[in-house]
Amino acid sequence: MTNVQDLMALITLKELNSTQFEGFSKSVGSPNVFGGQVLAQAVNAATRTITNNRVLHSIHAYFLEAGDLELPIVYDVSIIRDGGSFSVRRVTAEQNGTPIFILSASFQKKENGYEHQIKMDPTIKQPEELLSWTDMLDQFGAFIPEKTKGFLSTDRPVEFKPVELANPFDKKDLPAFSNVWFKLNGDTSQLDVASKQQILTYVSDYNILAAVMNRHASRANWGNTITASLDHSMWYFRDFDFDDWLLYAIETPNAYGARGFAKGNIFTRDGILVASVAQEGLLRPK
Repeated sequence: MTNVQDLMALITLKELNSTQFEGFSKSVGSPNVFGGQVLAQAVNAATRTITNNRVLHSIHAYFLEAGDLELPIVYDVSIIRDGGSFSVRRVTAEQNGTPIFILSASFQKKENGYEHQIKMDPTIKQPEELLSWTDMLDQFGAFIPEKTKGFLSTDRPVEFKPVELANPFDKKDLPAFSNVWFKLNGDTSQLDVASKQQILTYVSDYNILAAVMNRHASRANWGNTITASLDHSMWYFRDFDFDDWLLYAIETPNAYGARGFAKGNIFTRDGILVASVAQEGLLRPK
């Protein structure tokens, strides 16, 4: 995958019947199915059963088993409720009849109400001042560990520019926060709200667990730690466009019991808060 069109082709599922859909997987450089892919495909399945123009406002999901890249994934949608203002769907993802993932999604009719939001840090470096993953691979590839190099060299429909970097040769713990700019490759002008939400869901699983790992960079790395997403929640606030860089501002309040917790806010470049994310992941020292 190299652009947004490739990504939407991956996210958009084949309809088996009105509440059952099938999807396939693309590797992001790891041996198992990428969690963001399953999240986005499940949101696609849930959205396809909404017929009253309601808009997704939150998801809550659990990862049960590591997905097999070679097997199709079947998504079963249960229509839990269509109330006066909200519609709720439950999605179960299975491979070979075994559940690997469950998700609940809530949709709301458009309404007006009170408004406020937190502000984006105005001192954050702008993306033009930073190196992308591709730039880092080009400039420092000879010094990057092979596992990391393989991950960075995988083609992606989205470009990332981290503000803070963990230097693998400088064993130093980083602060309990991480900021990453991201931008889609390709033409994004024709995306509707539902497509933008599904893409944002896909992207939200990148970088968030790395923020927890970076907090322990003096000892922990991807080679000596078993990692996996355990759960993932997301709240969608405002419509936005993908025509410019967006900022994923992540903080990690806690790590304990071989688990790490992180939460993040996603802003447009001009500071509009479009979504918030929370995730707990496995961080088990080998």
